[in-house]
Amino acid sequence: MGSRVRVWLNRTYAENVFFMDQLRSNPQHRAVEIHATHGDADSPVLAAADTAEPEPEGLSPRAYVEYALDMCARRSIDVFVPVLHQDAIVAQRAEFAALGTALLAPPAEAVAVFHDKATAYQAVEAVGIPVPPWWRVRTEDELVEAVETLEAAGQRACFKPAAGAGGVGFRVITRTPFSLMHLNGFPSAYVPMDLVVEALRAADEPVDWLVMPHLGQPEVSVDCLTGPDGRVRMAIGRTKNGRRRGFTLDDAWIEPARLLAEAFGLHYLSNIQFRMYGDEPVLMDVNTRPAGGLHQLSQCGVNAPWAAVQLALGEETGEVVPPFLGQDYTVVSGLRPVRPVSLSPQRTDAPVPTLSAVPAPITESASVLSSAPVEATASAVSAQATTAATAAVAPA
Repeated sequence: MGSRVRVWLNRTYAENVFFMDQLRSNPQHRAVEIHATHGDADSPVLAAADTAEPEPEGLSPRAYVEYALDMCARRSIDVFVPVLHQDAIVAQRAEFAALGTALLAPPAEAVAVFHDKATAYQAVEAVGIPVPPWWRVRTEDELVEAVETLEAAGQRACFKPAAGAGGVGFRVITRTPFSLMHLNGFPSAYVPMDLVVEALRAADEPVDWLVMPHLGQPEVSVDCLTGPDGRVRMAIGRTKNGRRRGFTLDDAWIEPARLLAEAFGLHYLSNIQFRMYGDEPVLMDVNTRPAGGLHQLSQCGVNAPWAAVQLALGEETGEVVPPFLGQDYTVVSGLRPVRPVSLSPQRTDAPVPTLSAVPAPITESASVLSSAPVEATASAVSAQATTAATAAVAPA
């Protein structure tokens, strides 16, 4: 058993509580100490960490790098997994290395390429990876032209920000007029074209969107682990088709992901997403960070977070091949603790009515009448709690 490894996760998404769990359950039984920081005091990653603290707000990228360097020095961090300000942090890799901290993130050049989706599509096309037709639009006229071109070919148009992650800002264009249909049920990604055009006309500045055809399922996210030598150690696909999820090693998805990870030096953990354009798999997006669903590979007997930390520490993992592919599954909500918080100070500018410390007398008849409802209420609450707990873990 080696020495303790100190890992820091900065402001990240809630699902990384599972990333932490897998680091602790590593097959070498190596002691791992996890530090977490976040701007949201109720983020479950703070409760899941061994030590945690709030992040300062309003820092510029360079100021955030200085904050991160100080954090790594004070906490003796061995491996830093940056999500927030990843591009600014990896640009100063040498400064972190001088402190003895390895960055679990690709080189600055790779992060820069995939920060902008239009730049990324142009770059991957040059190495032979198919992408869907796409238009970069900033004005109303450019949007209308792109949408009408797709619709003339019998395709439905969608758009998303040229820079961003996690599906934020993704919308599907519809020609159906806005009506109560759009207000019934759950919120939808579908938005009427006339409302989009109206919003662009009212905007104070241009947008920066990519317009493309709405791609078909299945969606396949290939989780890749690549060493600093540029050689891929792991590539496993996670499939999504509606609610059903699964795993794949099909070359139609795995080979282009391997090619992309090696060609652009996507060191350590990356996530490469594909969908169908007609009968052809095409690239949809590339994330230069661990995917939120990475922990699902544990269903295939793989601990990808720990393998990545090993590579960051200079330890060789060899090829990470799943011993089996897990059965199809779905994803449901679960419970995770958050850190306890104290109540905010109470107002003192207004008198607060007080109650007598002496309880009002209760007659025997009143006591008898009130006991049954209390017991019934307690039973009902207990039953509701049991039902809620079951629903939280049972497949929908």
